[in-house]
Amino acid sequence: MKHNVHVIPYKINQQEEMVNEVPKGVEMIQAPSIWSKSKGTGVKIAILDTGCDLDHPDLKDRIIGGKNFTDDDNSNQEKFEDYNGHGTHVAGTIAASENEAGVTGVAPEAELLIVKVLNKDGSGQYEWIINGINYAVEQQADIISMSLGGPNDVPELHEAIKNAVNNQVLVVCAAGNEGDGDENTDELAYPGCYNEVISIGAVNLERESSQFSNSHPEIDLVAPGEDILSTFLNGKYASLSGTSMATPHVTGALALIKEMCNKEFDRKLTEPELYAQLIRRTVPLGNSPKLEGNGFLYLTVLEHLNSIYKDEVNGKLFNKIIS
Repeated sequence: MKHNVHVIPYKINQQEEMVNEVPKGVEMIQAPSIWSKSKGTGVKIAILDTGCDLDHPDLKDRIIGGKNFTDDDNSNQEKFEDYNGHGTHVAGTIAASENEAGVTGVAPEAELLIVKVLNKDGSGQYEWIINGINYAVEQQADIISMSLGGPNDVPELHEAIKNAVNNQVLVVCAAGNEGDGDENTDELAYPGCYNEVISIGAVNLERESSQFSNSHPEIDLVAPGEDILSTFLNGKYASLSGTSMATPHVTGALALIKEMCNKEFDRKLTEPELYAQLIRRTVPLGNSPKLEGNGFLYLTVLEHLNSIYKDEVNGKLFNKIIS
């Protein structure tokens, strides 16, 4: 189980020294409209990635710990700094703090457990991923976010994911960026195509399916994945594109849903129940389910459904909701 896993390939569109905004992707999924009810407080999210810029002003207050499973820093388990940028970007979309400057993540009060399973080159061994998943379960993470993938179906990886789900951990994975825009062809990357994970495809900022987004029967939903502004190395910011960028939108949304629904039902919802609550907050865009699964993540859809007819068809439904 050598270096066969890697960050889902992504594109750096632009880097910036300073920003002050709620990124458009966060707004598109309607996260700010939920913040009066939930900001993900107390929800522990394990980010399995390249580490994190631990001193980034938008992230340092959200990080509660972590561990390094890679060969960076001579395999020192206590050093989970990011030398790549991918993990820092993912972390910012999930939970960047609300500050006077910078960006704000989907769940700005969630707790981040930084599990470094990919090295400075963005590559890793399946053993590192498996150990990272098991560590997240041991640390009682509520959600695991993985914007990574490889070509091989490794039984030990699959078993680790099944174990996490059986322990009521939500596992969110990027679908992959090998897509050809043809819904009739399947592009498979693991663990994103396992049935047990929540597999995320990407759309652009106009809600059009991203050309690069993998299509296959296990796609669960889509989220913004192009020109996504978030935190980056050395306290900076960058706009990146890829299903890696769509995945943390869903991870953060699950943190909001978990806090909100646990309050509403006055108990801890199970993993299947939280998945159902997530899917209830999607809207079909009219594409094949192999491209978009159940549809686009839209956190306020239930409020809108109270005032529209439920027999509207795919595209009309979404247009009516956002009008």
